[in-house]
Amino acid sequence: MSSPTAVPAYRRTNRALFFGGFSCFALLYCVQPLMPLLAHDFALTPAQSSLSLSMATAALAFSLLCSSVISDRVGRKNLMVVALVVAAAMTVLSAFARSYAELLVARTLLGLALGGMPAVAMAYLSEEIEPASLGVSMGLLISGNAFGGMLGRMLASTLSDFLSWRVALATMGVAGLLAAWEFWRSLPASRNFKPSSGGLAMTLHGLRRHFGDDGLPWLFALSFLLMGCFVSAYNFIGFRLLGAPYGLRQSVVGAISLLYLLGIFSSVWAGRRADRLGRRHVLWSVMGTMFAGLLLTMAHNLVLIVAGMAIFTFGFFASHSIASSWVGRRARTQQALASALYLCFYYLGSSVVGWLCGFLWEHGGWGGVVMLLGSLLAAALLISLRLRSLAPLMTDAQSANMAKPPKSTLSNPRPSAEPLA
Repeated sequence: MSSPTAVPAYRRTNRALFFGGFSCFALLYCVQPLMPLLAHDFALTPAQSSLSLSMATAALAFSLLCSSVISDRVGRKNLMVVALVVAAAMTVLSAFARSYAELLVARTLLGLALGGMPAVAMAYLSEEIEPASLGVSMGLLISGNAFGGMLGRMLASTLSDFLSWRVALATMGVAGLLAAWEFWRSLPASRNFKPSSGGLAMTLHGLRRHFGDDGLPWLFALSFLLMGCFVSAYNFIGFRLLGAPYGLRQSVVGAISLLYLLGIFSSVWAGRRADRLGRRHVLWSVMGTMFAGLLLTMAHNLVLIVAGMAIFTFGFFASHSIASSWVGRRARTQQALASALYLCFYYLGSSVVGWLCGFLWEHGGWGGVVMLLGSLLAAALLISLRLRSLAPLMTDAQSANMAKPPKSTLSNPRPSAEPLA
């Protein structure tokens, strides 16, 4: 049974991490619908304009590992707050870029700053939330990501259509500052954090331990494939719908981001199903849904294209919610490092696959993009099927004992028993 004080703290934690996830994704991906405009204003190819996102995600992937080591020594909350504030400030500065090179510098600095948010947030939840409630809390964090991605794209697309992309970026930066304030105000201080003083030697030991695990390397590979496919699809669906035969307005194309509402639902829904049925039994099915949605986007009918993107989006956020919480369960020590590795591969996938799809778009159009993404998703589906045979780290009885948290642990007021994997 949860202590009375744990319930309000649990709710404050979920609210704060929702805002943090919102700001992280909104600031990172608000340039995605602006790529055709950047290509026009700066005389760029689609592959070059995609660097506005790929440079930020590559910097983020690099920064994640450094930030996880720092957070293991100095704590979680302050590092996350600084990350959100600096990222918001870089977004405001990018609105005043006089050249594409200056914009890329600001976006790269934004990515470096945001390294202090995603993996540290996952580690915070793994430490502060009891196992029986972790799936829901991680799902709410991913829902914040989905909401930020949706609203950031929609606002940026609409403002750029009626005003300019510079106004759009400045507005997103101000919104990010407000979200950082709410995050700082709501998030409780860590109760279960224990500083690490092992330095480089402990980090190397953690790397060997995580990559020697039977499941974690496959989850890292999965994150690369899933995020690479998801971001690439949204990168170039805008180019497809702005061109012939559809010729949609920029603001209408931006409205495609409303499909992220499905991600807000599916991440929490999948987290609850995983808590009840086990991750290995749910992950492969939601990934199959994502694959089916991608294939449906090959249709020429606009309604079917949107339906395919909807199914694709639902499957991605459900898959990411399950895989990310699974990392927290498998990594019994140095959880921030494990989360950072997962997200490092996650954002590397965004950078590498997104960049490659730029060339495929130039030479093969949407069919070329789907050919690459379909191949990568097929590989991801095979990995998810392999993970079905992954042995749990402990028995159900041990898991039930672990689910009884100390009084200081934040918990859901109505936790349920959770299969370990």
